[in-house]
Amino acid sequence: MVEKKPDIFVRRATLEDSGILCQFNMAMAEETEARSLDQATVTAGVAQLFLDSQQGFYLVAEIGNAACGSLMITYEWSDWRNGLFWWIQSVYVEPTARRNGVFTALYQTVKQMAHHDDTACGLRLYMEQDNMPARAVYMAMGMETTPYQVFEDLF
Repeated sequence: MVEKKPDIFVRRATLEDSGILCQFNMAMAEETEARSLDQATVTAGVAQLFLDSQQGFYLVAEIGNAACGSLMITYEWSDWRNGLFWWIQSVYVEPTARRNGVFTALYQTVKQMAHHDDTACGLRLYMEQDNMPARAVYMAMGMETTPYQVFEDLF
């Protein structure tokens, strides 16, 4: 017998979601990179996005009115394309909700939103290079690897 997947509702996050978004961000960093993030810094970082929506936004996925996943979108201007790449970041789905279509629902919502935004030219994301389960999911969504690598100089 095939088990029915739960109904998933995706919505734009509000400031009231800050607590769960912080929890998800900290859990994601611990799980994917074995990094413990400073809670005060994460809390301030999450709140800042709500204060400056030109930087991006969060989406929250819910099953039965309980948050079970989220992602963040930030923007990058592309002079080559005269448009904005929407960067998918801080992706997290609670372990008990995985394999139920939560990320698919989040991704499809982002894709639909971007298609309806005349300034959007594409979706991008980066992932921790050894996170093979995430890589498989992203490729199943139709995303492709790029010839680019990310470099950084942290302050």
